[in-house]
Amino acid sequence: MGNSDRIMGLSKYIVSLPGSTFSVASMVFLSFVLGAAVSILEPSTEYSVLYNIMYGGAAGFLIFGFSSIMSGAVTQQMINALEGRHMKLKQSMFLSLISMLFVGFIYFIGSLISSVTLYKFVIDALIYGCVIIFAIRLLVLWGTSNISFFKSLPAAATQPTLILSMVVLIVFLTSITTNIGDFSIIAVLIKIVIASLIFVVAIYSFVVIVESPMKRNLGVGGLELLSLFLAHVTEGSNSLEGLFEDMGESIETIIGIMAFKGKNGLKAIFLSPSVHPGPIGNIGGGNMPTQLANKFEPFTMVFHGPSTHDFNPVSTKEISKIEKVVRDSLESMEYSNKASKFTRVQSGNAKIGVQYFDNNLVLLATMAPEGFDDMDFGIGLALINLAKAKTGADNVILVECHNAFKGEGGRILPGNKEVFELMDALEKLQLPEKQTNFKVGCAYNPMDDVSKDDGVGESGVKVMVLEVDNQKTGYILLDSNNMIIGFREIILKHLKDLGLDEAEIFTSDTHFVNALSGGHNPVGTKKHDMILEHIIKCTENAMKDLEDVTVACDVSRIKDLKTLGPTHATELVTTISSIVAVSKIFAPLIFIIALLFAFIWIFYWALKLTGPIHL
Repeated sequence: MGNSDRIMGLSKYIVSLPGSTFSVASMVFLSFVLGAAVSILEPSTEYSVLYNIMYGGAAGFLIFGFSSIMSGAVTQQMINALEGRHMKLKQSMFLSLISMLFVGFIYFIGSLISSVTLYKFVIDALIYGCVIIFAIRLLVLWGTSNISFFKSLPAAATQPTLILSMVVLIVFLTSITTNIGDFSIIAVLIKIVIASLIFVVAIYSFVVIVESPMKRNLGVGGLELLSLFLAHVTEGSNSLEGLFEDMGESIETIIGIMAFKGKNGLKAIFLSPSVHPGPIGNIGGGNMPTQLANKFEPFTMVFHGPSTHDFNPVSTKEISKIEKVVRDSLESMEYSNKASKFTRVQSGNAKIGVQYFDNNLVLLATMAPEGFDDMDFGIGLALINLAKAKTGADNVILVECHNAFKGEGGRILPGNKEVFELMDALEKLQLPEKQTNFKVGCAYNPMDDVSKDDGVGESGVKVMVLEVDNQKTGYILLDSNNMIIGFREIILKHLKDLGLDEAEIFTSDTHFVNALSGGHNPVGTKKHDMILEHIIKCTENAMKDLEDVTVACDVSRIKDLKTLGPTHATELVTTISSIVAVSKIFAPLIFIIALLFAFIWIFYWALKLTGPIHL
């Protein structure tokens, strides 16, 4: 993970909304309580307290509750009719509930002040509240629905319009008692129109200013990116891929391939693509380890090759290009029955697992228990070439184990001291004393009782055990986005008790598990013991599956893979980061100014210009 995770980390602010029933019930209850509370502030002396509460509550429900519920239903239909991002009823109702709370609070404060002063601020407070929720709704609907600014205006105005219309209906056409009193409809309209224009100008100016860097640098709108991102995390939509495809650039990378044949044919496939499984969820390569593995009938393990978010595929269809390269290699590879024992070389914190398969070499790199995350592709390529020069191997397959989470601090980038520790470790490589016939056993456990929220993706855990000259080595792959520091060592201890002589723990770096986790969801933070039990059971099953095999290896090139690319990935991160930074300062400033101007207009200048006009 890298800088892109800062952007995906914004997903932590997205919460699971309550159902529409909850929002409707809340609006009914809270609006009645609001009306009753306001009625108690200025009770009618002609009636009993209970009468005041009941009629005040009824007025509160009609003005705020009923109008807001109607607005929720109407807004959903309006947005969906405009063919923007599909809006669910629960989303529309929740927006109405939040808006009702804002206007209700301001109305209550106005009523409270009016109860102890000569001038009645109730209608002005109601106007001010309605203008504020108009601005909130406009910003939310325009920003998340992928419709134009002018199309958002009517939908944003539905709730304040219905609330004020209900006020007019109650005050002038019914006998329900309220504390609003008489007022001039003309004066109210003047106040509403001018105050609303203040917020319209403020919101439009704000969005245009913060969007301009995105449009200038990448040719896409920031609001479009936001709405498509929300569509993915809330509805599972993959529409965001279309935007990434427009931005993406083609690269050339590599994939390490190892195949094992048993008595019944192809038994297992070992893949280490230098393609990053991101950016998030099911977008691009987010779920690549599972999607790629499922394209092959035999047991397939997809490890994490050296790559960063620069190498995120722009769409899931790019995974088919990887599949084709693998299938072409499988048809032409030559098999051997030789393998060496598993050994390790180390320098500093760098530990590299080493196993030869005839004249091919597999390297398993980790810094655990120190943090270790994405390795830059260029560094991975340099390590592969160094290992080739040192050993004379035909093919070198490099896997970054991704098994000690430290956030961005664990990345391996040019200039990091970890690069030289890895290189120094490879200088200690030695050719094996002998290679012999060997056995392989495989097992898979989807871990259905562990969800992606617990840090485990659709592929659960996959285990491959190799037995060479009575040495049993376990390759344990969790479909996860890294793991908490220390969990690897706990797993290794338990596996040793099973009879394994050597083992390494890997995670696939799937981003399927962190669509709503702020960019990070390492395995081991939740259901620790349950996950460990699944790993132990799966390893036991793999040991029971051992049989004589032959092996073939290849490192193939993947050409014209469309990814975010080094240029656009960096540009996207930098642009969005700058927008977020500017917004933190500019947004409060512009909206405070708009709130202040609208307040002055409604409560002071409008009064000076029009006077206390009554019908």
